[in-house]
Amino acid sequence: MRDTLLIALYAFLGAAAAGVLGAVALLALRRRSLTVSLTVVASVAVTAMLAGTLTVAWAMFLNSHDLGVVTTVVAMAAVVSLATALLLGRWVVARSHALTLAARSFGEGGDFAAPTVPGTAELAALTRELQITSAKLAASRDRERALEASRRELVSWISHDLRTPLAGLRAMSEALEDGMAADPQRYLRQIRTEVERMNDMVGDLFELSRIHAGTLALSPQRISLYDLVGDALAGADPLAREHGVRLEGDGVAQLPVEVDAKEMSRVLGNLLVNAIRRTPADGTVAVAARPATDGTGVVLSVTDGCGGIPEDDLSRVFDTGWRGTDARTPPSGAGLGLAIVRGIVEAHQGRTTVRNVPGGCRFEVTLPAPG
Repeated sequence: MRDTLLIALYAFLGAAAAGVLGAVALLALRRRSLTVSLTVVASVAVTAMLAGTLTVAWAMFLNSHDLGVVTTVVAMAAVVSLATALLLGRWVVARSHALTLAARSFGEGGDFAAPTVPGTAELAALTRELQITSAKLAASRDRERALEASRRELVSWISHDLRTPLAGLRAMSEALEDGMAADPQRYLRQIRTEVERMNDMVGDLFELSRIHAGTLALSPQRISLYDLVGDALAGADPLAREHGVRLEGDGVAQLPVEVDAKEMSRVLGNLLVNAIRRTPADGTVAVAARPATDGTGVVLSVTDGCGGIPEDDLSRVFDTGWRGTDARTPPSGAGLGLAIVRGIVEAHQGRTTVRNVPGGCRFEVTLPAPG
């Protein structure tokens, strides 16, 4: 038993010395290729075996013949180990190089194309993560391009809508200044109307900028959807009377919601104003509310009599600046109302949809059930 312990001790001391030298070598070569590291590891394993064997042989006073046999066996094992390490290292490096070339497509704005030759489990996992990241980046680029196109379109429309009233204001103010206005009071009323419209436009731009910047602060409180709709209908009634449109709110159930009352009133107001302006005289705008079919929230709908929206435009209704092909006149505003609706609803973790119905279209706002 004592001899076995001594042999184990001598073998451990010899192998430990080789291991320490190998660790120093790995530390010095840590920035080199993986092939070099694998070669060092294989060399350490063989050297540790040889050092332990030689130490034991020295302690046991083996003859030169036996020592030569042991050394030859260890040398052959070293050759095989080093060759295997080199082959494995070159294979892993080749797979890593292929993955590196594939990953360069990210910097070129392209999609990630995974290498066709399979790699190790770790490289395969890294490849899958790169593919997921590539898909996310592609979606982000698409959103950014769509947002940039929407911004350019919005700037163009806003510039047009601001230029027209500003030109009118300048003409009316010059007429008043020169005393050429036949009816100064009418001019003043028109100036006030244009200023209020421009003020509403600036307010919409400010609200939309807060939504896009993620700085829209909400103060949710539990309120009745019936009361919320009632207040919105009362606020939209003067505009409806002016356009000869009937407002109906009989389909609103007594449903509780947890929302920011001010912001959600703006949502309803924008939907009602949009519906009233696009519904012909003697038409009807109906508001309804019901529980969602899946039981996870409530659905608020506003149905107008606009005659429907072209199918190609349905997906763009809530885009910033969208006003449709027949809504390029100043009374239609800057096309921000529905974009604000979507932004506020999404800030409440809800969603907005629109679809055509007989005689018009129906805008639906789905809000989560109160917690």
